[in-house]
Amino acid sequence: MSDLPPMTSIKRWLVTTNHKDVGILYLATALFFLLFGGVMALAFRAHLWEMGGTGLLDGDQFNQAVTAHGLLMVFWFLSPFAAGFANYFVPLQIGADDLAFPRLNALSYWFYLFSGILIALSFFQGGTFSGGWTMYAPLNVPTYTPAMQATTGGNATIFALALFVISITIGTVNFLVTIHRSRAEGLGLWNMPLFTWSWLLTVWMMLFAFAALLAAVLLQLSDRVFLTQYFATDQGSSLLWAHLFWFFGHPEVYIVFFPALGIMFEVFQTFTGRRLVGRKWVIIAMVLVALQSFLVWMHHMFLTTINLEIKTLMMATTIGISLPFDLMVFALIYTMVKGRIRFTTPFLFSLGALVLFILGGITGVFLGAVVLDYEFRGTYWVVAHFHYVMVSGVTALIGGLYYWWPKITGKMYSEALGKLNFAVYFVGFNLLYFPQFLAWETPRRVFHFAEGAQFFHRLSTVGAFVFGASFLIMFYTFAKSWVSGPDAPDNPWEYSRTAEWAIPSPPPLENWGGRPSYASGRLEFVDDTSAATDGGVAQATEVHEEEHADHASIWPFGIGVGTFVFFLGLSGITPYMVEFAEARGHSLVGSAAEPNIVYPILTVLGVVTLGYTLFKFGLEEFNVPQPAVAESWPFSGVGNTKLGVWVFLASDVMVFGAIIGGFVFLRLHMGWHNWETIPFASWPGLLNTYILLTSSFTVILALVFAERQNKRGLLGAMSATLLLALTFMGVKAYEYNYKFSIGEYWWTSIEHSVYFVTTGLHALHVILGVLIAVFMIYRIVSVDAYLEDHRPVEFFGLYWHFVDIVWVFLFPLFYLM
Repeated sequence: MSDLPPMTSIKRWLVTTNHKDVGILYLATALFFLLFGGVMALAFRAHLWEMGGTGLLDGDQFNQAVTAHGLLMVFWFLSPFAAGFANYFVPLQIGADDLAFPRLNALSYWFYLFSGILIALSFFQGGTFSGGWTMYAPLNVPTYTPAMQATTGGNATIFALALFVISITIGTVNFLVTIHRSRAEGLGLWNMPLFTWSWLLTVWMMLFAFAALLAAVLLQLSDRVFLTQYFATDQGSSLLWAHLFWFFGHPEVYIVFFPALGIMFEVFQTFTGRRLVGRKWVIIAMVLVALQSFLVWMHHMFLTTINLEIKTLMMATTIGISLPFDLMVFALIYTMVKGRIRFTTPFLFSLGALVLFILGGITGVFLGAVVLDYEFRGTYWVVAHFHYVMVSGVTALIGGLYYWWPKITGKMYSEALGKLNFAVYFVGFNLLYFPQFLAWETPRRVFHFAEGAQFFHRLSTVGAFVFGASFLIMFYTFAKSWVSGPDAPDNPWEYSRTAEWAIPSPPPLENWGGRPSYASGRLEFVDDTSAATDGGVAQATEVHEEEHADHASIWPFGIGVGTFVFFLGLSGITPYMVEFAEARGHSLVGSAAEPNIVYPILTVLGVVTLGYTLFKFGLEEFNVPQPAVAESWPFSGVGNTKLGVWVFLASDVMVFGAIIGGFVFLRLHMGWHNWETIPFASWPGLLNTYILLTSSFTVILALVFAERQNKRGLLGAMSATLLLALTFMGVKAYEYNYKFSIGEYWWTSIEHSVYFVTTGLHALHVILGVLIAVFMIYRIVSVDAYLEDHRPVEFFGLYWHFVDIVWVFLFPLFYLM
């Protein structure tokens, strides 16, 4: 399947892999989750009309609404909404035909959609997760939550978050490879449009920050589903969760805000009619923020037992990270001063975003000081500050929607309605959140507050409904434009300066009539496919002009369905695990929901569906022509897929690093020598070390045979690798079985939990490697694969060497220390 059905067909949206279609899907879906999360907010704001609640919600429903609102807005709306713009416009801005891996781009969307459906279903599984969007331990595990939430709805919420993070990781790899390898001739990194620059730094932050979150979520799921003890003990588990979550959580602020900042830069340039003042310094400032964002997470933990010296250091880095933002804010202000402003709807939203961000930043400085944080932490001051920062990003993103609406749809909107939308939006937002600064003594996430704060809370609730009404105006404005708006010119903005405005509105399927080039210093379209002559920076590949690019595949959707069913099934497995544990003499979570046979059936059905669709995905012929000439510094000597594997493995290093770091943290907290060593002997670990090192050698042999086009040697080496992997799993199974035979399981103690989870995650990677090896052997036998193109063997080898290296670290940690 390669040709796309028309846009009016439902099939089109199920099979498309085109970056513009995927961008539209992201934007539409994110707006749906905006409404979903907004309804949750209106529900609990209405409940807060009275000091003790109006009775609209009971206590648990209030907690569920607050938690769902936070999760939906932070994860399912903000980043995906920005990703929609990035999907649509980053390839256009850099002169690419599509993203590097179109099918993976579609897969990332389907994982995102099905993760959202999973969290929506959690409300119908006894109640969604209610422990707050930060999911603090120990309130995030079954022991401390109602039984039904512990086993169904709560689990589904966490599985939804895990699936969302997988979606983010796939998209991150795709964008990093695309931006670094597929820029038009003459478009160096330094000269990329500022929105693309902001997105490049965003996905670099996502690569590492979301990996830390994935590690935390995997540990939480092991507690909730398999009853391990990571976050249910008093051995530093709450502090461990805070470290893991906030190592993600603070970069997430910039992950959310950077794309909005990029839109503000583009809009300010367009509607002031001049280049951004201090452009190079702004880029440097963004790079500094991206790096420093990983050095400030502990300011969320000033109230913990971390020593004062560390808190002081984190206070300094927190205050310090505001300095690059000062430069960016002044750059925007000076651009306005030196330009001729046209107060269009996109500019008004971008200017409003700047005002809100300044207020949010100033109030955040209070929280960055240790002494003041002791007073403000856990109050509505934090709520108001947080929303002034995050919703300033939303404000700019809505400005981006107005800015790019003519390009996406080919229709103009009503400026009068757009300006009305902004006025209601800006008034409603400030009426909603500014009173919360004045009612700051109210504890967050509760509906009891002092009598003196009632007036401010009522103002805030009125503001919430005014703010909500602004989105109804927005939807009406766009609907009216879609139905009866005038046709948009290719470039409706006089001073726009990026490549998407040089093509028709909406853009054609293939983006370009000729090859985009900046070799002359300005955008041109050339017909030749000759190699670049710029000193080797550009990359030339043999691509025939008539080569056809595929744009459709059903298998990403199928993989999304299979994964969704599989995760939905796993969400209801906890009661069976409780029965399994209790049958072995361990009472773990008190009362629990009754087992439901539907969930094991769904789990099996999901595995079967996932296996079949992945197999078909692997067999599908899908052509993605490489650009004839492309800027690819600093990866000019690396192919797209190899770079993608490298980037993915960098993320996986972070996952294992976080989990191994968690082990070291817990062991140090308990006392290094007080930690019980779990393996009964060191010889199984040593034997498995030799087995995996040998398997790395056989993978190298497989690559050598593939390069020599020796089918028998390739088949033998791959089979030997598979056999060694299965032997490794056999030794590991023997080791686990011995522990079970003497009554020791993963729930027995924190030491057992850490051992089984860490080595089990590594074993899962081995199993994935086994499945890939089986598929490759099938391809070698059936169609003589990898003899003409040996690169897939090399890519498998990179993954397998990573798995082996991880074990080299695990062996001494668990068997020798």
